Amino acid sequence: MHAILRIAAPALLAVGAALFIDVRSRRLALDPPGFRNPFRRLLGLGAVALALAVASFSWIGTMPRQPTAAQLAQVPYWQLFMLHMLLVGAIVVWFAAGYAGTGERLGDQIGLRPQRPLVEIGVGIVFGIGAWVIVLAGAWLVSVVVTALGAQDLVPKSPPTTVAWLAATPVLLRVGLALSAGLVEESFFRGLLQPRAGLLFSTALFAMAHLSYGEPFLLVGVTLLSLLYGLLVIWRQSLWAAVAAHALFDLVQLLVVVPSLLHSFRGFWAG
Repeated sequence: MHAILRIAAPALLAVGAALFIDVRSRRLALDPPGFRNPFRRLLGLGAVALALAVASFSWIGTMPRQPTAAQLAQVPYWQLFMLHMLLVGAIVVWFAAGYAGTGERLGDQIGLRPQRPLVEIGVGIVFGIGAWVIVLAGAWLVSVVVTALGAQDLVPKSPPTTVAWLAATPVLLRVGLALSAGLVEESFFRGLLQPRAGLLFSTALFAMAHLSYGEPFLLVGVTLLSLLYGLLVIWRQSLWAAVAAHALFDLVQLLVVVPSLLHSFRGFWAG
């Protein structure tokens, strides 16, 4: 029964989310022209639903367990990019089903317009630095409130096992993961979903996608970041700034913050 739940629940939630996106897209007149064909609509929405089932809902049935260091050590590095490849596949199938033969460009549909990308990336870098300050302040405030309420055990004392493992992988791999996350995750959640599902719904899906780390407290920072990236996309009317801000955040986290924290913990216990 538990195994069935782990498969059925993500699938049902993903289908429900895809149908919500479809209904809202029609109301906003954002329905792709190719979706007039029922088969093409089913193909496009099916690709989105599959991506959501894996990315945003696959944690159901596994929480609150985290993978052990021994289990993570068996994961081949190429597998770390599989989720991003699935999201890219969903975007491509959705676009092909909805816009093939119309002359539309994929970049225009998900906000990767070529106008002044370097300027937008510069804005994103500045915004990304500010996002670090905001997220750290927000996480600190929440931890103070939680501690004051006597639930200090909910505040993590160290980075999640998965994040700590990622921070110990080769530098070039971490750089590749950060750049891939910035481009692919922003293209899917902010480029494809946000205009059609809305800021709050796309933020919820993005936050749930990070529950796989096995640390619910991370949702505070992830949700705040998602809202900031979403507002940045609305402000700039382009995805490039959010891509740069997201990639910068992940780079700093994987190359500086988490390794420094792990070093501090090791030094504390060794001392």
